[in-house]
Amino acid sequence: MNRLSSPLVKEPVLSLSKEGLGGICFFPAAGSLKFPLSQKGKLISAQLAALVSSLLFLFLQCPALAAAPVVLVVGDSLSAAYGLQEKDGWVNLLRERLAKQSPHYDVVNASISGDTTRGGLTRIDAALIEHKPSVVIIELGGNDGLRGLSLDATHNNLDAMIAKATAARAKLLIVGVELPPNYGATYTRQFAESFESVAKKYKVPLVPSLLAGFGEQRELFQTDGIHPIASAQPMMMETVWKELKPLVRAR
Repeated sequence: MNRLSSPLVKEPVLSLSKEGLGGICFFPAAGSLKFPLSQKGKLISAQLAALVSSLLFLFLQCPALAAAPVVLVVGDSLSAAYGLQEKDGWVNLLRERLAKQSPHYDVVNASISGDTTRGGLTRIDAALIEHKPSVVIIELGGNDGLRGLSLDATHNNLDAMIAKATAARAKLLIVGVELPPNYGATYTRQFAESFESVAKKYKVPLVPSLLAGFGEQRELFQTDGIHPIASAQPMMMETVWKELKPLVRAR
């Protein structure tokens, strides 16, 4: 029997459909694009080429099939919603904000309570490889300051993290924090300058303090006097959003 006249290819029909629900594409499905397969080899090749072309078109046009860009937050307890439900933290509020805009962004919170810039440096490589972020928010250094760690070490760790994220072709946002005044004017000034200098070196935006606007309002902090309560989290999110917004505009 001639191969082309085999019952397996006698009169098959291939079909595609770009029908969906809520922006989700389903294919293959009957109804929209039909390609009756001829028993002539030349015609079959042409129709298969048309099929592949149509599949590629649908793939590119279907938003559900394209991975959303990622905003990666590498922070400490201030970003890990310490003492709160995760849904109330500023990072989750940012996730909700970004979910409403186009293009849609996913937010990955890689923050760990108690972490330092040294800890962030040891784990940022793995996070960059795993999540392939479009934007990286680095909110680390507060624990360095509270522990009185070397300012040079903090500066160098921040510098190295920014360099790694930049090499991964991610946009950067640096988020600093104010130290309590009892650490002394000189140390607190030099601590703030550590963030300013690395941001200036790499020409990346800087949020000088995540606690801007309410740092002196003790009623907006938990009993430890360090971690903000739930009602302060929207202010923290808005503070970050002012600098983040230009980085996540429609590409």
